[in-house]
Amino acid sequence: MTSFADRAEPTSFADSAELKAALRRHDYIADDEFAVVVHLATVLDRPLLLEGPAGVGKTELAKALAAAGGRKLVRLQCYEGLDDSRALYEWDYAKQLLHVQMLRDRIGDRLAAYPDIADASRFLAEQDFGLYSESFLAVRPLLEAVLSPEPVVLLVDEVDRTEESMEALLLEILAERQITIPEVGTFTARSAPWVILTSNDTRELSAALKRRCLHYHVGYPTPEREREIVTARAPEVPPATAAEVVEFARTLRELPLRKSPSISEVIDAARAATVLNAHAGDGSIRDVRDVLLAALLKYTGDVTLARTRLDGAPDPAPAVAGEPVAGDHPTERATVAARPANTTTAVFRGRGGGGGRDTARVGARR
Repeated sequence: MTSFADRAEPTSFADSAELKAALRRHDYIADDEFAVVVHLATVLDRPLLLEGPAGVGKTELAKALAAAGGRKLVRLQCYEGLDDSRALYEWDYAKQLLHVQMLRDRIGDRLAAYPDIADASRFLAEQDFGLYSESFLAVRPLLEAVLSPEPVVLLVDEVDRTEESMEALLLEILAERQITIPEVGTFTARSAPWVILTSNDTRELSAALKRRCLHYHVGYPTPEREREIVTARAPEVPPATAAEVVEFARTLRELPLRKSPSISEVIDAARAATVLNAHAGDGSIRDVRDVLLAALLKYTGDVTLARTRLDGAPDPAPAVAGEPVAGDHPTERATVAARPANTTTAVFRGRGGGGGRDTARVGARR
């Protein structure tokens, strides 16, 4: 674990080119448009909402940005059922109980002066025993980001996995950089955090949350950039191997898979191909194709479909009309980002990578 003493001094970036270069030093390769958006988020002090398929580098951006900016990374991993006690704070009841036990004898001495129960009750009601103060808070990620004396990057990962009620809890910290605790008061961020939210497009996020964020859709990178990412993250992989594996993954992404290969899975496959000496002989990965499918695909139905299509065989017909094909499965859920953009909120629309699959957009709602 990196300590604050080991962390570089917090820094800001003069422009998007400087930020892009800083990210590149930490093996995160962003295109020019994406770097501009991230730079705007840091300069304008606005949360950045990244939407797109799983495994395209949304979470990695927060990690690289924290490292490049010399900031502490605070991560809230979202999931179904997440509530305020896991995201914001809860009271340390054991510590409060110990505090009460320490005060008990002294309270008893003071109450001896009030033989009447009503008077004793009024006396207790007027006392501040310090049970509800910052020292008794069990800090969770959102409050940790606010209370941190050092600059942080707050990552709210996979926010689309939570319910809308959880989104409502995020609004105060996203808009005002503060958290209100009824028993204590309002805590304002001691240093303005850079906030990154990620979504895999499994559901539509609320308008209230989107309004407080800059918005960018992250798609699969272009072949050139993906090859660069693979060789940066896995320098032992020969460029020719990286190129073949990237092209193989792009072919698979064109199929109606339940889960398309992510960038991290492409890196794993490239490493596997290198270990298997795939470029011995004719320099082709053809002989280890089935092994690479194990690294690139995670569902049996996807593997079956890929083998069928890659071998040029027709999909097997169902035995009875209306029955599913053997090995078939639902395709990936249509993403929110695939829907037409709301022209009232789309500030930028750029060219996407990956053969037109990446429809980059940035939205800043007020």
